[in-house]
Amino acid sequence: MSSIPDLATLHALGAAQQPSYPDRTAVDAAVQRLRTAPPLVFAGECDELKGKIAQVARGQAFLLQGGDCAETFAGVTADNVRNKLRVLLQMAVVLTYAASVPVVKVGRIAGQYAKPRSSDLETRNGVTLPAYRGDAVNGYDFTPEARIPDPQRLVDVYNSSASTLNLVRAFVTGGYADLRQVHTWNTDFVRESPVGQQYEAMANEIERALTFMKAIGADPDEFHRVDFHSSHEALVLEYEHALTRIDSRTSTPYDVSGHFVWIGERTRQLDGAHVELMSHIRNPIGVKLGPSTSPDDALALAAKLNPDNEPGRLTFITRFGAGKIRDGLPTLVEKVTAAGLEVAWVCDPMHGNTFEASSGYKTRRFGDVIDEVQGFFDVHRSLGTWPGGLHVELTGDDVTECVGGGEDLLEMDLGNRYESVCDPRLNRVQSLELAFLVAEMLRATTS
Repeated sequence: MSSIPDLATLHALGAAQQPSYPDRTAVDAAVQRLRTAPPLVFAGECDELKGKIAQVARGQAFLLQGGDCAETFAGVTADNVRNKLRVLLQMAVVLTYAASVPVVKVGRIAGQYAKPRSSDLETRNGVTLPAYRGDAVNGYDFTPEARIPDPQRLVDVYNSSASTLNLVRAFVTGGYADLRQVHTWNTDFVRESPVGQQYEAMANEIERALTFMKAIGADPDEFHRVDFHSSHEALVLEYEHALTRIDSRTSTPYDVSGHFVWIGERTRQLDGAHVELMSHIRNPIGVKLGPSTSPDDALALAAKLNPDNEPGRLTFITRFGAGKIRDGLPTLVEKVTAAGLEVAWVCDPMHGNTFEASSGYKTRRFGDVIDEVQGFFDVHRSLGTWPGGLHVELTGDDVTECVGGGEDLLEMDLGNRYESVCDPRLNRVQSLELAFLVAEMLRATTS
């Protein structure tokens, strides 16, 4: 591990958003256990994904990244993993057909167990406790015992991520992801959804394309298999550092906790611990950029994280909010492009559009999500650059967490099935509606 800074050096940089563990001996024991654990992903797989993201940066592919706001240990079930995978595959089929380019499929899955918080504390009914920071850190129950950060949970993250990846690999290689089956799911959505009829024409076009490919003898294996990669925010330094290994092929470090890891808006300080650690690993990495990001910030981050300007290495994930994207994004894209930097631009239309409903639930308006994506496409079209992808929080279940959409969910509906432990997610119908709407934007871009 000599080629990356040790944990003490990283923490000395003033690491943001870290747990306050009461027992350092227990932390050391958990880290040592993780250091000896097998890799969750392999360096070669990370390199393959980097090559695909390089295509995104060149305008030859589109990235679809999605999954839970925060995974939970209780959510590691075959049904839950299958439902998330299913909706992502459905979205990818629609986007692939519309864009006529490959869609790179990346899940917020098998590692997304920690969340940054705006406050260290949470108060309910006059009682103040440490904030819930995800199952990687502490428990969701509002009790003093549950909210104590427990480093053993990092080992539980590893075990849960391994189980999730086993399920995903079984699904994507065992026929569940077969293109023809996925299209049948979309056909069911068109037939049964209150908004599905709007998208019947595109669904019929995809049907004709599949029939044509079968008629000309296209390789059935090309229908049958699919590439799928894992990602999460690299937040808890002990976990990411312990799972950083030296690749035997190249003698360089890779974070083997996931194929793609990103730095959040709250931890992207240029001189901070997260940027320092990520600058040493060879995975493809992302950085969230919000309204406070200046062009100089973006250029400095690129110089630190991708000094060799390696295609596919760096993705900028923008999260401005629907009301700010058209004003804030153009200067960033212009300056980065003028500097000749090879980056993939991806839109996160979720985090800049969160608000609290009158009932107290955190929520997002589907219309705001669509408006931010449209603004992202508008900016790139006006600048002649490629709108490279979409990063969304979603679930394959019929939850009621975001308002609006074809189902016309209202704020009064939020209590019916609000299941997220952190931020609100698009449900299955909203996710597929988003895919069809983005497909229309992609068609306009590529036509």
